[in-house]
Amino acid sequence: MRILLTNDDGVSAKGIEILKEIALNLTDDVWIVAPATEQSAASRGVSLHNPVVARKLGDKTYSVSGTPTDSVIVAMCEILKDNPPDLVLSGINHGQNIAEDIGFSGTVAGALQGLQMGVPSISLSQARGLSTYGRGKINWQPSLEHGPKLLRKLLAQGWPKEVALNINFPDVGDGEIAGIHVTTQGRRDFIMSNIDKRKHPRGGHYYWLTYGADKSNPPAGTDLRAVYDGYISVTPIHVDHTHYKTAASLGALFEG
Repeated sequence: MRILLTNDDGVSAKGIEILKEIALNLTDDVWIVAPATEQSAASRGVSLHNPVVARKLGDKTYSVSGTPTDSVIVAMCEILKDNPPDLVLSGINHGQNIAEDIGFSGTVAGALQGLQMGVPSISLSQARGLSTYGRGKINWQPSLEHGPKLLRKLLAQGWPKEVALNINFPDVGDGEIAGIHVTTQGRRDFIMSNIDKRKHPRGGHYYWLTYGADKSNPPAGTDLRAVYDGYISVTPIHVDHTHYKTAASLGALFEG
């Protein structure tokens, strides 16, 4: 089995080192093609207006001067075009990708691009800042301890070709994983996005865009609730954004 790794934290990030360690439990044919610099919150951005450069950094390891989506495209269309991967793994992200995070996430975008190009794909994130454990620092042990077994189980089961899987490991101490929940994408009960308005020394103002990290009060069955409660969350996602109930009602309105 050939596995392609990418991420949005950059090719030198600790998370992709952890992901490589996990992937090597499944096969020795592991390739890294990841952004040269951090691309967090890049979503599914594609560098259509600027060229991208791929550089070989080592054996089976390349950087791409673009987004996670760019990285997967370059990997599939150039670096691995003659022998494409059997699996795309994107991550492990330095922090959770749950609820509305999924729309912003470059980590999730890497998996969705793999899915779009016909390869089974999974995004993986290690939560932080959701408990007092480590005071917001990342503990990679949940990913390292449970990642290989979880991936083997998912690969043995399989999933539909139009679906990617979004995995989030909870922010807990060693041996404190409560279990695994298959979840739906949650929705927070407050708006995460905001701005930090500052006065420019030469006049006017400038803004830092901010993204909150408070806990909400989500219902059972969601990715939010699972990760808050110490469970590994596995969420099946896809690229179809259609709201079918509304499509049916609007269709009846106009077709009637």
